[in-house]
Amino acid sequence: MVEEVRSRRAAIAQRHPQWAEMSLDSYLEKAVADFADRPLVITDDTSMTYSEVLGFSRQVAAAFEAFGLQSGERVGMIMPNHPMIVPLLFAIWRLGAVAVPMNTLYRPEELEFVVRESDCALLITMERFGSRNYVADLDRHLPGWRTGECAAASGLRSGLIFDPADPHAFYAPFYEGRQSTAPSLGKPSDPAVIMFTSGTTGSPKGVVQTHDNLLRAAYAGALHQAFEDGRRAIFSLPLYHGFGLVVGLLSGLVVGGAIIPHLKFDPPAILSAIGRHRATFLMGVPTMTIALMEQAELGSYDFSSLTAIHSAAAPTPSWVWEKIQQTFGCDEIFTSYGQTETTATIVCTQPGDPIDIVSTTQGCIVEAGVAGIAAEGGRIAEFKTIDPETGADLPPGSAGELCTRGPMNSLGYFRRPEETAKIMLPGGWIRMGDLGQFRPDGNLFLTGRTKEVYKSRGELVSPKELEQLLTTHPDILQAFLIGMPDDRWGECGCAWIVRADGARIEAEDVMRFLGPRVARYKLPRDIWFIEASDLPTTGTGKVQKNRLKAMAETLLAGEQA
Repeated sequence: MVEEVRSRRAAIAQRHPQWAEMSLDSYLEKAVADFADRPLVITDDTSMTYSEVLGFSRQVAAAFEAFGLQSGERVGMIMPNHPMIVPLLFAIWRLGAVAVPMNTLYRPEELEFVVRESDCALLITMERFGSRNYVADLDRHLPGWRTGECAAASGLRSGLIFDPADPHAFYAPFYEGRQSTAPSLGKPSDPAVIMFTSGTTGSPKGVVQTHDNLLRAAYAGALHQAFEDGRRAIFSLPLYHGFGLVVGLLSGLVVGGAIIPHLKFDPPAILSAIGRHRATFLMGVPTMTIALMEQAELGSYDFSSLTAIHSAAAPTPSWVWEKIQQTFGCDEIFTSYGQTETTATIVCTQPGDPIDIVSTTQGCIVEAGVAGIAAEGGRIAEFKTIDPETGADLPPGSAGELCTRGPMNSLGYFRRPEETAKIMLPGGWIRMGDLGQFRPDGNLFLTGRTKEVYKSRGELVSPKELEQLLTTHPDILQAFLIGMPDDRWGECGCAWIVRADGARIEAEDVMRFLGPRVARYKLPRDIWFIEASDLPTTGTGKVQKNRLKAMAETLLAGEQA
């Protein structure tokens, strides 16, 4: 495998040596020159080649030019993974405008907040998706959004409704039957996307990512993971999230690959599509990966085309990794680490890493491999650790709060200088809010979030340590620890546990398991059991610990009543 990985990386390094000096739409044009007739987007209903995506993007750009969209203005999008979102993104970037993809699971009040927060000039939405009626929600919470008469969002000049049955109709009111031939207005240092954080700990904040941020992330991701020519990524990860947008779509362009996006997470449909569309790369967050493996045991599916799986963006139970290999038969299994504030993946396991590396670490710093692209030593980022309470630098290799700097660092939060200042440190460093350390072998071991860490009996407790330990128990499928106020100890841990299928483990069994394995101050005070389907999650599958905490508060209030 070592020689094959080296060969794939060499091919990537030769293909696009000047890519970092481009805007995203210029990069698409370069990809079209190499891969014009290859499919870029594949679904059961339609397929678009590289040339077709470019052509459609120029049509949409021409319509937006006629509308009067200016460089730097924001375009909001409330759309799931419909194929048309791909040319729409490149049309926005062609005009130097900024895409604001929004979480399709946001409640009406959250959509109103994000539209106002991002100060969109144009808003594009599907009328309906699933049980939601976005048009009705917007009419109620942002009256006048379609006509430019919205008092709550004064910068919004128009709203368009996307119809999947007629995917080109949304821009017809402005389209004059011509393609945009004007030179690209996007510049590498310009904002390309405002990507809102998932809101697991509070109101979403809009992270501003540049063309250069996204292209560096895309190239380095493909190089580090040694994408083969024509890699086909299948996922239901939303394209409003960096995992789907960068690792799925943009990194695939580096090797003339394609995406097979699904509108919703449907395990039987996704598993069936792997064989039908000859997918080579399966992507998901751990809750998705677990559900896919469970479904794979219930039916007969063709995984013969599949060569790689990437499961990341949330804690993963330790038992998952070997079962991935057994279920899907893939040699290349990846996990990774990154944040919206640092664009995308900056730490990742490598092809050929043994399961013990994948199951216990997030991998090593991503290799950039091209002069002028890397931050230091050929890597996409630098790291250091600081004391989470004092902010003082710690010796290299020490455990502490992670900080990073390099070309992947975003511009910060849109129109939130105070919030940006909280994470930006002198010297170009960003505080990541995660606790961890790099092992002597260069792989990162995460121990938790600074915001999740709680102090019990005067000692700091890392939820992730206990979560990883609990999921080694054969009767525990998933575990989530949160800190709760405690009159005696200040804070104590509370555990939410998903039982393994058929298991009957109870709270006293959990305590007997933990008792001899951890210090007394780390033992949870309360233990509750929950079905996996009842876990509160974001649109990207991350479990929302703030909502688990609210559920725990409700239970405790009921016990005390």
